[in-house]
Amino acid sequence: MKRSSSHRAAVAGRRVAMGLVVLVLLVAGAWSSWDTAHHIVLAKGRDHGTVTVTGCGEERCTGSFTPDAASRERPRVTLDRSVAAREGDRFPVVVKPGSDAVVRTGLPGFLHAWVPLAGALLLAGFVIGGGLRMVRTAWGVGTTGAALLVATFVAL
Repeated sequence: MKRSSSHRAAVAGRRVAMGLVVLVLLVAGAWSSWDTAHHIVLAKGRDHGTVTVTGCGEERCTGSFTPDAASRERPRVTLDRSVAAREGDRFPVVVKPGSDAVVRTGLPGFLHAWVPLAGALLLAGFVIGGGLRMVRTAWGVGTTGAALLVATFVAL
């Protein structure tokens, strides 16, 4: 049976729409991740040191900052609660320019910075599989997102 041109146009329209949804998901995930990740990836010239967590609130933790040799001293720094396990923990950080906010560095900090992209990859896998009917690609994209989330959980 021969397909009509309107059917082919509907299939093409669905593919374009689902492709745009995947594109928006991945761009939003990368954009959101880059907001934190660029402090880790492009850390040259920024203040580096070690933070010791002294207290945590609902969303933020505070701690004392021990600078590296080339960094300036700060009496107190803040960081997102999600990267600080509990009071007394110590880990390497980089200071966000123009503030006393810090971002965790090293492999745990790097992985944590990319969690929004991992979630976007996981969601995009469902759209690719269901909307675009590209099952192998969907499994690859979804598995990559899930692996990144699991690696972050293990590293933190």
